[in-house]
Amino acid sequence: MPSDAKDWKAEAERLAAQVSALAADLAAATGGTKGKKANPVSPLAPKEGFPALPRIGGVSFAAGAAGVRYSGRTDVMLARLAPGTAIAGAFTRSSTRAACILDCETKLTDRSGRSSGAAIIVNSGNANAFTGAAGQEAVDAVTGSAAAALGLPVSRVFSSSTGVIGEPLRHERITAKLPELIAALDEGAIEAAARAIMTTDTFPKGASAEIAGEGGAIRIAGIAKGSGMIAPDMATMLVYIFTDAAISPELLQTMVARQVDATFNAITVDSDTSTSDALVVAATGASAAAPVEDAQGQVGRAFEAALHSVMLDLAQQVVRDGEGATKFVEIRVTGATDAANAHRIAMAIANSPLVKTAIAGEDANWGRIVMAIGKSGGVAERDRISIRFGDILVAEKGWRSPGYSEEETAAYMKRDTLVISVDLGLGEAARSVWTCDLTHRYIDINADYRS
Repeated sequence: MPSDAKDWKAEAERLAAQVSALAADLAAATGGTKGKKANPVSPLAPKEGFPALPRIGGVSFAAGAAGVRYSGRTDVMLARLAPGTAIAGAFTRSSTRAACILDCETKLTDRSGRSSGAAIIVNSGNANAFTGAAGQEAVDAVTGSAAAALGLPVSRVFSSSTGVIGEPLRHERITAKLPELIAALDEGAIEAAARAIMTTDTFPKGASAEIAGEGGAIRIAGIAKGSGMIAPDMATMLVYIFTDAAISPELLQTMVARQVDATFNAITVDSDTSTSDALVVAATGASAAAPVEDAQGQVGRAFEAALHSVMLDLAQQVVRDGEGATKFVEIRVTGATDAANAHRIAMAIANSPLVKTAIAGEDANWGRIVMAIGKSGGVAERDRISIRFGDILVAEKGWRSPGYSEEETAAYMKRDTLVISVDLGLGEAARSVWTCDLTHRYIDINADYRS
């Protein structure tokens, strides 16, 4: 039992967070008063549930139910960031990207107003994409109202929207919640924020890392949403990563851009690139550690490695929550002429409906891997290729391996985590990407997405 007032307060906060999470789960399960039942939690979800993320000095969170699409669900989150916060990001390159994406891209190039702090406001339920001039009007209304309420320049308020495409955003429902959200801001409310940005997700996603800086610890904590419409070209999901590191926006942007390709651009659920999604990284500078100034120094390298680990963890959680997924699959391509070629072939395999349905059916049909390599347009020579399922060599030298065992391979396919390896035998380059199987549940989820 807690022994003093401070411990009692911590215990009360912990219990309040548990109650909030249970309430959010109940609302999602029932769909609120007018919504529909949520999808069952993915069998690939982390067994321990949402992780205990460290508090990041200089950032506080709040979540609320604005009724953007469904009543009774938390569907808007606000993050307030301390003065001096550096912001970096990466965004979908869809040619039909939403107004909020265009707005964020413009604001990231504007370094003014940094001393005033910043804010991020996100809604789920409506993507505010392909909504014409009304889309930008909604962005202006939300970011302008948040800026006025928080005393920030509008250039320092970043917004995101996710959900149904092509329907006007009832932005007044979001702005009406701002007083309530601002009053509820709390450094410990990151899990509530993670739940508020979910759409077809079946679990909230979080990850963290910590390194020893010069003079103190540097912490990183991130949240993400994503389940369907997941394919590369940054960033086909919503991801928000926070750190207390002191680092310039320019160096942070360099690191973020460098780590995107091997993390968020190396996953796919369904080969579809979203109109609306973003990766935003915010560094508040609240750590006691000395600033990270040299990317090649010991602390700089450690910080970037920790940032990579958080990004990769979140990216892989998105795949584990792939709509209808029952298998988590790594595709490893080695022996390629260059990294771009390895990536092209790996993604051709990962995105193939025939490969993905074979995996769903636990069918050791390695011929579909051969097909995907051949259709990729990448550089490959038939008689140099070898293919493995796990440690099992199934094909080599343009033919089935002499030691191939259908029974052994079929038994391997029953696992929920699989590795399919292809060695092209042409060079030294390699690439890994991550995907999931394709089940009938994917059709069920997407066939009635708007109903």
